[in-house]
Amino acid sequence: MQARLAHIWRHPIKGIGAEPLERVSLSPGRPLPLDRAWAVLEDGGESGPGWRSCRNFLRGAKGPSLMAITARVEGETIHLSHPDRPDLSIAPPHDADALFDWLRPIYPADRRPPAALVQSPPEGMSDAPFASVAILNLSSLRALSQKVGQPLDPRRFRGNLWLDGLAPWEEFDLVGKTLAIGDARLEIVEPIGRCRATEANPDTGRRDAATLQALEEGWGHTEFGVYATVQTGGDIALGDEATLA
Repeated sequence: MQARLAHIWRHPIKGIGAEPLERVSLSPGRPLPLDRAWAVLEDGGESGPGWRSCRNFLRGAKGPSLMAITARVEGETIHLSHPDRPDLSIAPPHDADALFDWLRPIYPADRRPPAALVQSPPEGMSDAPFASVAILNLSSLRALSQKVGQPLDPRRFRGNLWLDGLAPWEEFDLVGKTLAIGDARLEIVEPIGRCRATEANPDTGRRDAATLQALEEGWGHTEFGVYATVQTGGDIALGDEATLA
C-alpha cells in the first residue's frame, strides 16, 4: 500500500469542537494528545471514574449544531467558535458554567442539559472503550460523497488521522495489521460504527446528508474508518508516508 497522512484532527472537548494540526507526537497506549481530554456530562449521566459510553455526554448525534464548533488550544486555554455564537475562551475545568451558558442556545431544549465538565481518563473518552486513534480514508469519503450526491467535509466523521492514496474501503482490510506513520506504529483494531452526528454539516450545524442511509444502501453497513492503538510512539506530520510495518 502507498498512502500519506493528509489531515490530523483532534477534539479537545468530546463532541464540541474540532482542531486541525500539522504535526503531533503520539505515545504508546494513549490517544492523540488532548483529543477528547474533556467531555460535557449531561444531566443524569453516569459520573463514575474511567471511560464512559457516549450516551452520557453532549454530542453531535443529539445536538447537530455542536458539529459546527471549531476549537483551538493555546496552553491551558481552549478557544471555541460557532457561526451562531460569539467566540468563547475557557480554561477547564474552571469555566464550566461559562461553557454551559454558551452551549445552551445551540443545544436542543428537549435534550438533557449539561451538568458537569469532566476530565477524561488516560485512555481518553472516544466512543471506543480503549485508548484509540481514529484513522480514516479520503478515498472512502469521496465514494460516500458520490453516493450521497454532495461533497462531505471530513469533520463530519471526527477522525484523527486521514490517509490519502488508499483504495476506497481499503482501511477495513488493515484490521489486525500495523501501520507505520512517521516515527509511530499503530495497530488497526476494528471498524468504527457511525451515528447521526455525521449527517450534520460542520459549517452550519444542520443535518443535510443522509450518510447512514447511504452507507447502508451502498455497502450494507454503517461503518466508516477504523480504530487503532498506538504501539510505538513518535512524531507524525502532514505528508508522512503510511506503510505496513
